Amino acid sequence: MSAAGRAIGDFSMIREGDRILLGLSGGKDSLSLLHVLIALQKKAPVRFELAAATVDPQSPDFDPSPLKGYMAELGIPYFYESQAIVEQAEKAMVGDSFCAFCSRMRRGILYRTARENGYNVLALAQHLDDAAETFLMSAFFGGKLRTMQAHYLNDKGDIRVIRPFTYARERQTAAFAKNSELPVIPENCPACFGMPTERMHMKTLLADLEKDNPKVFSSILTALKPLLGAGVPS
Repeated sequence: MSAAGRAIGDFSMIREGDRILLGLSGGKDSLSLLHVLIALQKKAPVRFELAAATVDPQSPDFDPSPLKGYMAELGIPYFYESQAIVEQAEKAMVGDSFCAFCSRMRRGILYRTARENGYNVLALAQHLDDAAETFLMSAFFGGKLRTMQAHYLNDKGDIRVIRPFTYARERQTAAFAKNSELPVIPENCPACFGMPTERMHMKTLLADLEKDNPKVFSSILTALKPLLGAGVPS
């Protein structure tokens, strides 16, 4: 709550009258963000509406359908979009990774769902660990200083994208999900096929660095702040 509140304030993520659609995969991060946003909605000085949407890629290893009953119990407006992304990837993917293809498809479906239902903000649950890993991959393999922005306007200019967990650590979301007994959906990313990825290599590298320097993520966050806020819309 504290980390999300600071990020929301620093990057002006939530504004009066916003209608926020949360991308809910069913993993520990998005379920944790769901409950943080529900709590903030009750106490925040600005009024905003909240809904969630799940994209089911129709993978045999990933069944997010149990979320339907859970969301009904919470009373949060909920959209469940099922599309054969895995099958489409096998037919249409050329010179790309499954992860990248799936991510683009799911993001497009979330944008469409937001537009069709009048939501002007899309909330995503990536955290500081994700931002750090993305930065290292971009620097090491792409030669660019880039990372996941905390708040930006999409290419069409009609939806703001926010990442309230920009300051939060993955271990925090993992602990919250466990302690709160959230209904985490196993194998919530069907893209990896059990194979090592560059992101996993970065995760391992950062974990090793943190063992020797407990403040490494604090230093990385300080370095990343100009990049995190580069796209904040006025």
